[in-house]
Amino acid sequence: MPTTRPSTLSKAALPLDEDEVRVTTAQRRLIALGAALVTNPFDTSVHQRLLRFLSQDIGAALTSLRTLQQRPEAQLRARIAELTPISANVTVAGRNR
Repeated sequence: MPTTRPSTLSKAALPLDEDEVRVTTAQRRLIALGAALVTNPFDTSVHQRLLRFLSQDIGAALTSLRTLQQRPEAQLRARIAELTPISANVTVAGRNR
């Protein structure tokens, strides 16, 4: 299992591993850049930030994404359960899913 380290990206009690941090960070940056492009489609500073991300950071993010995708389904489901707060696993009726 990859080395784990604490992350401020997650409110979960368990730390994210390096691949999880890298993919989560990339996703959040891309969402922010996409929103910035929608809000200011002709802002060249947004274009430069996106191009910098695509030229410098996307390779590592995609490598980490492939690493996560290669994990067995049971391991992924267990990891999601570990990182998901208990309250998210409760239905409106108060029963566990």
